[in-house]
Amino acid sequence: MKMMEEMLKYNEKFVAEKQYEKYHTSKYPDRNVAIVSCMDTRLTELLPAALGIKNGDVKLIKNAGGVVMVPFGSVMRSLLVAVYELGVNEIMVIGHYDCGVQHMDGELMLKHMKERGISEQSIEFLDYCGVNVKEWLTGFSCVQEAVRKSVELIRDHPLIPHDISIEGFLMDPATGRIDRLESVSVLPVKKDGSAE
Repeated sequence: MKMMEEMLKYNEKFVAEKQYEKYHTSKYPDRNVAIVSCMDTRLTELLPAALGIKNGDVKLIKNAGGVVMVPFGSVMRSLLVAVYELGVNEIMVIGHYDCGVQHMDGELMLKHMKERGISEQSIEFLDYCGVNVKEWLTGFSCVQEAVRKSVELIRDHPLIPHDISIEGFLMDPATGRIDRLESVSVLPVKKDGSAE
């Protein structure tokens, strides 16, 4: 059985037993906070637990690396909706140590795409449309700098009002410790990927 089918079967039971009732909340975040964070599986439960947030508390926007790459992409659009439609007045950008996007190689990913049947023509078409695919797929070398750039992009965005509080943080995916970016220098990292 495919994993999706297994999850859908679980969902039938979840709904039949009304397990959803304990998650009822509104679309408005109770804490008026939006969080941009990484899609890393280690953070799925750890991040909310480490911040003491529950269903309904915040708007959580996740992507590879937990970064805002462009001023008019889906992450910024989500933040604008959160601010203007859902009452958000604080934005947290939370990167993490030992991020898989760090040092991601765009050239290597293109090679993997070709091995999976993506044609050179498809890749060239994106280049023709103005997307430098290799650059777009390349990660960052410093997670602190990636979070700083994201915070600056949000803060300097022409459609973000000046009364919104925007800060950057780094999380240890092993312990859940969250460091405010201003107090973080380049920390040494242990062999297990956690910060020392």
